[in-house]
Amino acid sequence: MINKKDLTQGSIVKKLVQLSLPMMLGIISMVAFNLIDTFYVGQLGKKELAALSFTFPVIMIIFSFIQGLGIGATALIAKSIGRKEHDKAARETTDSISLTLLITGFFVIIGLFTLKPTFSLLGADAETAILVEEYMQIWYVALFFVSAPYVGNSAIRATGDARTPALIMLFAVLINAILDPILIFGYLGAPAMGLKGAAVATAISRALTMVLAFYVLIRREKLIVFDIPSWAVLRGCWKSILNIAVPSGLARLVVPITTGVITSIMASYGDYAVAAFGVGSRIEFLASSILFALAASMGPFVGQNFGSQQLDRVKEAVRISLRFSFLWGLFAWGVLAQFAREVASIFNDNVQVLDAVQSYLWIVPAGYGLQGVLGIINSHLNTVNKPLPASLIIVIQMLVIGIPIIFLGNRLAGIEGVFIALAITYITGGLMSLLVNKQMMKKFV
Repeated sequence: MINKKDLTQGSIVKKLVQLSLPMMLGIISMVAFNLIDTFYVGQLGKKELAALSFTFPVIMIIFSFIQGLGIGATALIAKSIGRKEHDKAARETTDSISLTLLITGFFVIIGLFTLKPTFSLLGADAETAILVEEYMQIWYVALFFVSAPYVGNSAIRATGDARTPALIMLFAVLINAILDPILIFGYLGAPAMGLKGAAVATAISRALTMVLAFYVLIRREKLIVFDIPSWAVLRGCWKSILNIAVPSGLARLVVPITTGVITSIMASYGDYAVAAFGVGSRIEFLASSILFALAASMGPFVGQNFGSQQLDRVKEAVRISLRFSFLWGLFAWGVLAQFAREVASIFNDNVQVLDAVQSYLWIVPAGYGLQGVLGIINSHLNTVNKPLPASLIIVIQMLVIGIPIIFLGNRLAGIEGVFIALAITYITGGLMSLLVNKQMMKKFV
């Protein structure tokens, strides 16, 4: 009988579906987490919604590094599991979490001391900046509750179990959905905290997910060990993770940098444009969640099969995933273009915001499919120990191509020009990744 968590046996399509569907639920839960915040904060007013949108680039920058750590941990742990080396996988899980907490502490200290200059640089006016600072002071403290379970859930997924992390994240969404209106508007006798209430709800819900993730890792998976390793062992594990995490995290850093550039451009048009870009970005995450899930599935699937030297299964999984990504992108573009106004009206009723979100959904989704292709190939290359080519694709896509044409688009056609430039950036990145992957596959032995 085939072990459901063993990704080195059985139908490739079935295994990818078994990984991707729960991962999609987890990713949708993460997006829903942000959408719920956006929905309730939007009811406070345009200023509060703009303040929340200003936090998005900074949160993405920090989360880029956390994602890099998760990718490095998944690749390392999945390959050990593929080789049936459970004790080594447990050591790697424990050391990856300790490294994550150390790096998180660094981000918290730097973040708290740079609140004012950071958001002034992004273009927040004095009134909006006060709201942003109130939110981020709480969010930074809660960052430990975000990073540790993220890497812990990455370790659980490396075993071939994508269902448990998804359920943990869904639990966080439910808690956040309950706490948000209570703490934001002051229901059930709680004080009305406004935007700050959204941050407190996030902190509480994330803390609970950390407890659940560690329970699974310790009691069920036996992937946490409590003995203190030698410095040589610890350094070796951290180095292996960082070899993937650093280039991956730095490459992902250029994405929020690009988002920050766009946010700054939007701020020059007013709060309505910033709010519209924030809403459009969140809808994009929701529409692309299946592609993000498929890309995330590459880590455990490729890792286990690469570790057990089943390279034909790796190649076939990548081929199937790329084809699906392209088709899904075309489908999502068609749906969002058709119902753009209706989708936009869920989050805000300001006419200017609605018009801008509608333009976003008519234009940017044209690149979703090829952006998904880039994500799948990036995850694959990272897992097979090719982090530098994977990272270089993203750097060229965003810094060399994306930012210059975004400024050009803004000059030539205003807000719509920025959206067109973003779609072109997605398309060129996907095409580049296909060319790189083709060359890598020829050398793949």
